Order: sequence, then C-alpha cells, then structure tokens
Amino acid sequence: MGMKHVAPAGVLLATVTFLGAPAQAVPTVPAAPAAHAAPAGSRDPSGREPVGGARLGERGVVFPTGLKAPPTTSAKSYVIADADTGEVLAAKNPHGRYLPASTLKALTALALIPKLDKARKVKPSRNAVNVEGSAVGLVPKPLYTVEDLFKALLLVSGNDAAVALAEANGGLDRTLADMNAEARRLQAFDTVAKTPNGLDKPGQSSSAYDLALIARAGLAHPDFRRYVSLKTDRFPAPKGYYEIGNHNKLLWRYKGMIGVKNGWTSKALASFVGAAKRNGHTVIVTIMRHDGYMWEDIADLLDWGFAARGRAVPVGRLVEPVPEPAPLPTAQAANPAAPGPAAAQKPAARPVEDSGSALPYAAAAALAALLGGAAWLMYGRRRS
Repeated sequence: MGMKHVAPAGVLLATVTFLGAPAQAVPTVPAAPAAHAAPAGSRDPSGREPVGGARLGERGVVFPTGLKAPPTTSAKSYVIADADTGEVLAAKNPHGRYLPASTLKALTALALIPKLDKARKVKPSRNAVNVEGSAVGLVPKPLYTVEDLFKALLLVSGNDAAVALAEANGGLDRTLADMNAEARRLQAFDTVAKTPNGLDKPGQSSSAYDLALIARAGLAHPDFRRYVSLKTDRFPAPKGYYEIGNHNKLLWRYKGMIGVKNGWTSKALASFVGAAKRNGHTVIVTIMRHDGYMWEDIADLLDWGFAARGRAVPVGRLVEPVPEPAPLPTAQAANPAAPGPAAAQKPAARPVEDSGSALPYAAAAALAALLGGAAWLMYGRRRS
C-alpha cells in the first residue's frame, strides 16, 4: 500500500558489510549458519539467542507464516513492531549494526530529558555554536531554555543543540556515559554512542531493533512524545523568534503519524525511527541504510504493520528495560528486631510484669536507689 492511502498534510567469523565501509569480520555463534547469525553483542544476557527472539538473528526478511511479505524496500535493515504489545511483526536484518546518523538524537533526548530542568537557561559554548552539519543556528548567548534545545534537537536535528544539551548535562564525556548507560538499560546492545548528535564517528553504531526499543521507551515519556510530535514551533533569536519546522515529512502526509526522528549522512545514508497511531493502536517502523527516497517505503511498511497486527504469531519481541536494582536493605530492614535511631533516643517502655525471677519494675527501682545510697555513703566515708 503506497502513499495514495495516507491522509494529506569459540567464535567463527563471518564477513559482512558494516556501516557502509569495506567488509569486516563480525563474531557469530558456531551453532548457527554464518549467514543467519546476529552480532554477538546483540545476544540476550544468557548468550543463548539474539535479543528479542531467535528469528531476529536472521539477516533476511522475517515475517509471520500465512501473511503476505512486507513491501520491498532498499533499506538494508528494518523493524515493524506493535508499540502496545512489544510484538515484532516483521523485520529485515534487525540486529545489523550501522551508523545511526541523527536517529541517535532520540537516545540523546531519552537519556537527558529526565536529568535536565526544562526551564533552565543555557548559554551555548563556541564549540556548540560552530559544530558541523545541520543546525538550528545557536549563538553564544543565554537565550535558550533546555526545552528550546530539545525542540531544536528533535525538530530540525540541530547538531549545535545536541552539543549545548551535552554541555548543560556536565560535558560530552558524562553525556555519552549517560547515553550508553541508557542503551544498556533498554537492552539495546547493538548501540554505541560516540557523539550526542549522530555525526559519523568510528565505533558508533545502532540497529533497527535498538532504534525500535529507544522509540518505544521515548514515546512513553510525555515530554519526549510532545517534542517529536510538533510540526512547527517558535525558536528564540537575539531579536525575537523565528519558526522551525519538523524534518519528518510524514507528520504532514501520514494519518496518525506521531514522530520520532530521521537522519542522513553520506556514510550512513538515510535512517528513520518513527511511530503512528490508528484506531487506538501504535505501530513503530525503523529503517537503516536506505539509499533513496525513503518516505514512500516507510508509509508502506506502516500500512503493512497496521494490517498485520493481531493476525499472526509475531516473529520476535521488543524486550522490556532492565528493572531498576532494589535498594540495599538498611540495618533496621535486615534486622527488624533491632531498635532504630528513634527507638535509641527514647526510654524503654515500662513492662507491666517481668518474667521468671526478675523483680517487678517498682521493686527493682527501689532496690537500685537503696544500693546506690549505700554505695555513696561508703564512698564518702573513705574520702573523709
């Protein structure tokens, strides 16, 4: 289905093409044929199968038996998933690792939105202002709130906004650590962030599967969802404001489109992560390394996803984030019988009656006073 249906406005080594660069060796598991093995890092913590299910380790197109295959696309990798249930409806080389380009900004936003006060004012550095590639046009003045920068990041793919947000978060190293920690929390093991803006850098990677995990987690956050859904917004300037528009063309063309982020560099080619909602259901589509005009292909894949959801056994699943570790028990929690700090400051409650051969409380107190007086008398005699 095309755009005519959418609303207007011990390891073996297998040689594979990686990140658009010359072929290189990628680790695979000996038990699986090299042509169908997922990268080793994309396996679940047990190491038994690819994250999301065994079929997601295949490199070709994977779809449910009994359904028509998804529309063809020149993208080297894609995932179609039900955002509500986490079911992967179809995929092509879902754990293939490629340069993510600006789709990585979705991870930047997901990692930093909870950490930064959106009302805080930020003065970008000269380094942020002069970053290469797509930019919103920052100047080194405290004109911008954190929220302004997130809008610039996600609407117009501002590389300058990404660096300014990293600076607001304590610097590039800290931000990359936060991004990679967030990827591990999501079990996005194919993803390695080397920049906050997705500009190509050796060692940086993601996968269509990981981008789907990131999109699903982001859409659950109200601010993230609001930012990526904006078609246009006003952006501060030294004299007033100017209008910025979202680079995601499907926000105007595809019925129910939510967002999330598209990207392109000459090495990564075109990439996209996004979602749409129809009849109360949300479908996620991610693609990587598309070498042409991708918007028609994305719309067709979304159409297929809405038609396929609920009709067949899924080919895999978007895994849930790793649970937050439980807090270590305090001494009081570990030993409920032990008195807490408050109890230590209060006198013990008087027992109504002691057990065994102990004297009642009043008698014991009288005896203690008598003995104490005798002792003082004897002490006084020794001193005199």
